[in-house]
Amino acid sequence: MLFEVLQIITEEVNGYFEGNPVSLDNIASIASEQGDTGGTATDIILTLLNLQEEVTLKNRPNYSINGTNITYKNPIVNLNLYILFSANNDKYDEALKNLSKVIEFFQGKKVFTQANTTYNRDNVAMSDITNFKFVVDLFTPTFEELNFVWGTLGGKQIPSVMYKVSLVELEREAVLSKGGLITEVQGELNHIN
Repeated sequence: MLFEVLQIITEEVNGYFEGNPVSLDNIASIASEQGDTGGTATDIILTLLNLQEEVTLKNRPNYSINGTNITYKNPIVNLNLYILFSANNDKYDEALKNLSKVIEFFQGKKVFTQANTTYNRDNVAMSDITNFKFVVDLFTPTFEELNFVWGTLGGKQIPSVMYKVSLVELEREAVLSKGGLITEVQGELNHIN
């Protein structure tokens, strides 16, 4: 579901722009390939920076009840994604304009669901998506954290904005065990006086 969520975000942001300036790619590899020349076929690069498990939702029940049958599974993994939009343009003023449009888009739409989102459902990789909901919030790192991010990416800092994508659910359809519900208890009760 990681690729699918990032692809949905890419397609939605591209829909807000004229043309398709946003691409899903690793800004670190693009910066190292270009050296100091800058500029690519796409002006905005969307990069996944980090994953974080949402530990507050770790203790959810790991079973489902269907009639009188019970199915046990491992709990769903809930993730927060940290994504970076980098305005990779030779012209600084154009880079800032592109970045502003990305921020405008997410100011207008923070919650993404199956009902309010358009994406290419004909794409084979996207065909298994049935139901989803995630929230995209602006994430503002400190100057020190931002320095670490760009140092890790190995490139010069370019205009960018970070977002936190909350509660992406990952679940494998592996059943641990099945059984029946206990519907009655037989036996006698003895009162102790």
